Amino acid sequence: MDMKIKHLLLAGFALLAVSCTTRVADLTVASTKNMDLKHTAGYTTTYNVRSKGEDKKHVIIFFPTGIPDMKEAIDNAIEKNGPNCVGLANATLERKWFYIPFIYGQESFVAEGDPIMRKN
Repeated sequence: MDMKIKHLLLAGFALLAVSCTTRVADLTVASTKNMDLKHTAGYTTTYNVRSKGEDKKHVIIFFPTGIPDMKEAIDNAIEKNGPNCVGLANATLERKWFYIPFIYGQESFVAEGDPIMRKN
């Protein structure tokens, strides 16, 4: 194949493949668990030890396998830190997706933050 045709095909394919990352929220505290905020002395946070959780769904051809859920992403980040973790401090939520038309794609929510641990 001629080199010009290869470059045109590659450029055309690159234009078809699209992706995006959007920051949905910056939160002081994010939790899907019950927290007693009247007794904040019962919780501790280790700053700069980030925990990351993701809920990802696939798009095959143009059929989605489901809808990603922000709550599941937060739950996954919290559960990575064991049963004493009840939330995330300084949390960020992002929505990510990419799609190659009629082939494959992914859509996901990503939650990241400093784990809030319940003192025993």
